[in-house]
Amino acid sequence: MWVETFTGLRMRQFERLLKAVRERGGNGPGGGRPWCLPLAVYYRTNLTMRQLAPLFGCSPATVCRVIQRLRPLLAIEPAARPADTAERLWIVDGTLVPVRDRKIGASSRNYRFSANVQVIIDADTKLVIAAARPVPGNTADAKAWRDSGLARTCEGVTVLGDGAYINTGLVVPHRKRPGRALLPGEEEDNAEHRRVRARVEHAFARMKHYKILRDCRQRGTGLHHAVQAIAHMHNLTLAA
Repeated sequence: MWVETFTGLRMRQFERLLKAVRERGGNGPGGGRPWCLPLAVYYRTNLTMRQLAPLFGCSPATVCRVIQRLRPLLAIEPAARPADTAERLWIVDGTLVPVRDRKIGASSRNYRFSANVQVIIDADTKLVIAAARPVPGNTADAKAWRDSGLARTCEGVTVLGDGAYINTGLVVPHRKRPGRALLPGEEEDNAEHRRVRARVEHAFARMKHYKILRDCRQRGTGLHHAVQAIAHMHNLTLAA
């Protein structure tokens, strides 16, 4: 009951997460305590370490050490190269995550100090394929995409983006230009594009059930590790 309530994962899904962490060398002392539970609870609830410590019968310093040690081990697995790349359809978009670290955030269009995180999902399965390192929230999506290196992951795959990704090689909606209306059929194309691309917004909504993505207090690489771990748990939830 604790696992499902505080992590959003069913017990079988959490056991798969534990297995992945153990295989990456993340056993607790003596292998007895499921040490990734405090980290998953931390991402889900965004409680402070002082609040988490009584829940697990340990000190705030121990919770901090667990989080610092295990957060790289929960990262999403690198996406396997699909055999039928011509048949695959992926979607990319950026989401703003409010952060406290002034070195990785910037005042953004959501009127908060945020970071921009680029995420790719599979349009059919809605699984997260990859997530880039955060950049300041005032970075345009097209620049964040070009600098992320995610284009190499998408070679040979059709990728949808919104109107912010013009001239990036992605499939974007038709644009109205001054003095030029949309041609016959282009409005229908745009409507279908919006319908499919909405799936990435649904993925963001599910990922932001983990409240650390609503107000990240981690510094340095903490947000990057949080996004990678949450993408991993998101995929476990959908794949089970």
